Amino acid sequence: MYNSEYDDLSFEEQLHLTESLIRRRHNQQMFLRRNAQLLQKELSFEAELLEDNPELAQTIHAFNMQEIQSNQQGLQNVLGSEELASKDQSVWSKFFPGLGG
Repeated sequence: MYNSEYDDLSFEEQLHLTESLIRRRHNQQMFLRRNAQLLQKELSFEAELLEDNPELAQTIHAFNMQEIQSNQQGLQNVLGSEELASKDQSVWSKFFPGLGG
C-alpha cells in the first residue's frame, strides 16, 4: 500500500508510521473482539434472566409495545403538524430516567 505522503520521510520515519498504523489496527481489532465478547455475554445473561422470570419478560414486552405505540404517535405528530414529538413520551424514561431518550 503506497502512500505519497511518505515520500518526504526517511525510511525510519516511514517504518515508525507503518508500525504505528499496525499497532492501531491491532488495538482496534482487539477492542472490537472484546466488545463482541462482552455483548455476547450480556445477551446470554439477558436471555437467561428472561427465561427464569416470565413475569419480567412480559413486563418488558408490554413496555416495549407501549414505547412503539408512543413513537408511532410521535411520528404521526411530526408528520402531521411538523412539530417535534416530546421526549417525555418515552415509556422507559418514566420508569428508568435516562434510558428512554
